Amino acid sequence: MQSNKIGTVQVYTGDGKGKTTAALGQAFRASGHGFKIIVIQFMKGQIKYGEIEAVKHIPGFTIEQYGLPTFVDKDNPSKEDVELAKKGFERAKEVILSNEYDMVVLDEANVALDYCLIKLDDVIDLIKNKPPNLELILTGRYAPDEILEIADLVTKTNEIKHHYQKGIQAREGIEY
Repeated sequence: MQSNKIGTVQVYTGDGKGKTTAALGQAFRASGHGFKIIVIQFMKGQIKYGEIEAVKHIPGFTIEQYGLPTFVDKDNPSKEDVELAKKGFERAKEVILSNEYDMVVLDEANVALDYCLIKLDDVIDLIKNKPPNLELILTGRYAPDEILEIADLVTKTNEIKHHYQKGIQAREGIEY
């Protein structure tokens, strides 16, 4: 744990592409300085994401997935979707409060909040009680105002146009 630094809370949100990519880029940069990093991915599971393969070659960099390989129905999430999100949040709490990591990324946490898979008060409490030298990053659309208010850095991606509109589907190595 890098005890000589100040840890901040970063949020990457908005309707544009690149939120997870920005957080992973930040984590990749930190790994080059010897940071111990864990990424907890909510609502993602078992898909061959490139980042899962890439971090196998980076010491001290771990990614854990807590989701199914299918999209979550916002209006009717499955029991398993809810249980996996809760399990992911409990794991996030465990690693954040352990003080063993320099950086924790809660990928798609904002969407999990919007879908009511995890509770806003719990996330705010976790943010407020994180170790002072831990860099905490939350990604995903729909970041609640309460999280934006307590964050130290907020970046909002804005979709101007997207290749999906041309019928180009998700591509290996680009979208996952």
